[in-house]
Amino acid sequence: MEENKCNCSCEGTYKEILEKYEKDKSNLIKILNDIQEKAGYIPMKAQKEISEYLGLPMAEIYGVITFYSRFTLKPKGKYHIAVCLGTACYVKGSQKILDRLKDRLKIEEGETTPDGRFSIEATRCVGACGLAPVFTINNEVHGKATVKMLDEVLDNIEAEEEKV
Repeated sequence: MEENKCNCSCEGTYKEILEKYEKDKSNLIKILNDIQEKAGYIPMKAQKEISEYLGLPMAEIYGVITFYSRFTLKPKGKYHIAVCLGTACYVKGSQKILDRLKDRLKIEEGETTPDGRFSIEATRCVGACGLAPVFTINNEVHGKATVKMLDEVLDNIEAEEEKV
């Protein structure tokens, strides 16, 4: 696996996180959660340190990371956009929203733009079926969504980014 570069100041923090927990494999998910919160993903370096600390094979740690959708092996963008493809959203046109997003950002699901600003994810349900179709940006729900609404939201984000 290729080592991803962390876009945060998380170097040296894995040891601090690990030391909060006893060397017991039942703490694996808590440790992964803390690292994900700190780094935004689970880097290879962190996986190696967890493996050594808990005495677990790398394959077991990787298996847990890939089993739970909460965890990711790749850094997400500053603006993480998730489009719901659950039944209610899909029937009401969420695929068109996802297609427009991929076309506009020139990336696929699970990818991040080269500048690190945007990432895309397709989800199965965000629990807002009454607002279908739905997309979220950094967990902020945008309901009764349309392609036009998506473009307006992205235009606003880009305008705000230019001010900074």
